[in-house]
Order: sequence, then C-alpha cells, then structure tokens
Amino acid sequence: MTLRAGIITVSTRGAAGERADESGPAMRERLVAAGAEVVHESLVPDDVERIATAILGALHAGANVVLTTGGTGLSPNDVTPEATRRVIDREVPGIAEALRAKSLEKTAHGMLSRGVAGAVGSALVVNLPGSPRAVRESLEVLLPVLPHAVELLAGQSGEQGHATGRR
Repeated sequence: MTLRAGIITVSTRGAAGERADESGPAMRERLVAAGAEVVHESLVPDDVERIATAILGALHAGANVVLTTGGTGLSPNDVTPEATRRVIDREVPGIAEALRAKSLEKTAHGMLSRGVAGAVGSALVVNLPGSPRAVRESLEVLLPVLPHAVELLAGQSGEQGHATGRR
C-alpha cells in the first residue's frame, strides 16, 4: 500500500514568515526517499483550531498518514497534542512511546515531549518534535511500521506487512 503523506509544520514564527521551516522539508525528504507520496503540506501557527483544520485538510487531500512537526513541548503555546486529540478517533500510544524512547537515547529532555499518535478513520496521525534532527531520528523509528499500520487501518489483514518483514 502506498503511503500518501500529509506534512504539517506547527510554528507561529514560521507561519508569520519570521523563521524558515527546516523540519517540514527534512520530513518531506525522508518520506519521499522512503517511497511515500506527499499529498499535502502546510505551515500553521500554534493554534488548536488551525492545527486541527490542517490535519483535516491533509486527510481531505487523501493522506493516509499525517505527520506534524512542532508544538509538542511544555510551553504554553505548544498545543499540537490537544489539536490532534480533537480529530483522532483513538490513540495509538505505542507509537508516541517509541518516539519518546528514541528521543531519550539522545537527551533527557525527550521525556518532556507530549506528542501523541492516533487513528482517524483509515488514516494515522503522528506528532513529531520540531527540530529537523528530531524529525529524522523519529522517522527512523516510524517509517518501518507505517506501511503495516496503514494496511491495518485500511481494513486489510496486514499479512502483506508481515510477509515482507515489516512489523
């Protein structure tokens, strides 16, 4: 099954043109190298409604995987997890736990991430940290399981993922 990805960068300064988005392009590069088709990209400020709307926009564009970058920390304006919870039907905590575990290998600050992952219909939404390096490290963990997750969410048995060694 082809991964159709939506990429959402959450950054108030980036959305205002005050800072260049480096995380979104880093994510795009890794996804395309892995064979994914990027069907949606957006850059939005740290605002629950705007983030939720962007996630829904990516789904409307045909994404079966929506990845956000930024807004997952402890500062008062970090609201990506809250926006994500507004649109998902059910959480997939193992993904968020695995991403935090990877981050903790590099820095104790990884435990401060509040990113979530969840399913909405037949699509998967995952919050990644905001730095380009953290995006690349997170995708190392995430990319091997995405095809299988998308197959399962689409109602397929997932046997194809097992047969090819993806888990």
